[in-house]
Amino acid sequence: MGSFLASLGEAVGLILTGDRDLLEIIGLSLRVTLTAVAAACVIGLPIGAVVGALRFPGRSLAGVILNSLMGLPPVVVGLMVYMALSAGGPLGPLGLLYTPTAMIIAQTILVTPIVAALTKQIVEDLHADYAEQFASLEVGPFDRVVALLWDARFSLMTVALAGFGRAVAEVGAVIMVGGNINHVTRVMTTTIALETSKGNLEVALALGVVLLTIALIVNGAVMTFRATAARVTYA
Repeated sequence: MGSFLASLGEAVGLILTGDRDLLEIIGLSLRVTLTAVAAACVIGLPIGAVVGALRFPGRSLAGVILNSLMGLPPVVVGLMVYMALSAGGPLGPLGLLYTPTAMIIAQTILVTPIVAALTKQIVEDLHADYAEQFASLEVGPFDRVVALLWDARFSLMTVALAGFGRAVAEVGAVIMVGGNINHVTRVMTTTIALETSKGNLEVALALGVVLLTIALIVNGAVMTFRATAARVTYA
């Protein structure tokens, strides 16, 4: 117990003093995660909205695929990206393996189905309330999708935050394609795994505290946006 408290005290000290290496790891983690979530939203929001709002052949199959892809195993995604970016892969000449870009690609692949599937459900439920109005006004497919995305903007913020929470805690895929290289691709989750195996519990605990703090902030933001969405809906 005493050693744990001592390690926890050192961990808090690293955070409060703004340890340079610690800040570098946190900064890279946030940069990789935020970029991946932004890319996932650009791809996933329109896909989810189209599947949720429009009727077309194969729509049910598209919904099943989106829901299935939400459970993509991270190590499988890591393997796919690794093979694509390795020297013998189709994207090997780009030299992206073991770079933050490779980590962003892996996280984007993991988060996009989550964003798309949750967006589909939100837009589908909202479309049921507006279907008759859209039909009476003869609103076209594109305008229908845009209107629903705008009306669901606060609820969709929770989708983006859910994607962020999933990405920031990822370790399997990013360590496979990033390599956990010091000062290059070392992020919070991979550093926690590495430092724990080395017995440097103060660093692992410090990053664990940061991750928990981020999780609390994200959950608080989700609750805030849900409350805002509810007020807008019933206003």
